[in-house]
Amino acid sequence: MDTSHIAAAALTHLERLIAFDTTSRDSNLALIGYVEDFLREHGIASHRVANDDGCKANLYATIGPAVAGGVVLSGHTDVVPVDGQDWASDPFTLTRRGDRLYGRGTCDMKGFIALALAIVPEVARGSVARPLHLAFSYDEEVGCLGAPSMIRELVRDLPPPLAVIVGEPTNMEVVSGHKGIASWVVTVRGHEAHSSLTHLGVSANMVAVKLMHALTEIAAQLECSAEPHSPYHPPHATLTIGTIHGGTAVNILARECVFVFDLRTPAGIDPKAIIAPFEALCAAEDAAMRARFADAGVEIVRRSLTPSFALQPDSPAEALARRLAGDNGAPRVVSYAAEAGQFQEAGFSTIICGPGSIEQAHQPNEYLEVAQFERGAAFMARLDEALR
Repeated sequence: MDTSHIAAAALTHLERLIAFDTTSRDSNLALIGYVEDFLREHGIASHRVANDDGCKANLYATIGPAVAGGVVLSGHTDVVPVDGQDWASDPFTLTRRGDRLYGRGTCDMKGFIALALAIVPEVARGSVARPLHLAFSYDEEVGCLGAPSMIRELVRDLPPPLAVIVGEPTNMEVVSGHKGIASWVVTVRGHEAHSSLTHLGVSANMVAVKLMHALTEIAAQLECSAEPHSPYHPPHATLTIGTIHGGTAVNILARECVFVFDLRTPAGIDPKAIIAPFEALCAAEDAAMRARFADAGVEIVRRSLTPSFALQPDSPAEALARRLAGDNGAPRVVSYAAEAGQFQEAGFSTIICGPGSIEQAHQPNEYLEVAQFERGAAFMARLDEALR
């Protein structure tokens, strides 16, 4: 099967997609507009699902008949920052060096989106019996925050699809499960005073350290609860503190300290139950601080709650993706979180399969191997045939 024309078209799309700086802190609307214009050129209507202030949007579209049994190609449009990373070339200019395509988002995951767009004309001009659906999201990289609003519309508006294929980088191998991720922001408000007069104030940093120590104890307990036959690495839930910001000077009792932590759990483990004792500790510290100073206290806010993606080895999505990828290996899982769990939770048969290696994701000089891109093109060509 000659799929060189699909790979060539995808490369053109990838060059354009990389040029859009869709770092999660910024808007993705320029990229969304590009996709809308491309679909419109082929007579395809699309639907935006914007965030609250309209600066970002999901996009979904259907190519082919409005019948059940179609396939959803899902990808996130946002990328992680390049700040402080040492790049050998402009991260927002697609650059080929040897057999690698460099640029922010090449593997995570604009390469997959480019391949999905490249197959659209093939599906649109053919006579397919079942539809191809596109579902592109925002803010995946900061907690899978964007996709849920789009998924609700897909549940409401689409004839039930056969499968959702989430194109995270898996080296074009089928991945059948991932851990869930939940994250919380803890804000400790102290009462400022001179650091020599500790009886006149309360340091937000000192209270925050106490709370963070409690989290390290929970993390240690999780390490001791590893399942001996778990397919995950590491084989247990994990908890880490990602950022800490607090204090203004060494000789001032800190007015505020804010830290963010995340908890990653395999299927069957309730993250809210794990964190419940910590939330009780935060409440106790809050009461004690408020008893001394009305402006002091502790606030804990859940930032994200992305469900795990449970193994379903006999699912329609797994069978289809394995056939398209030519993959007969053992079931695979990954420790990172993705939107697959959100699609599965909504009732969609779901699988993860996309070009590139997760080891390149988020790195300086992120790249996608040309061979992976070509395998992705062959996957899309087989998908086009499967829809007929």
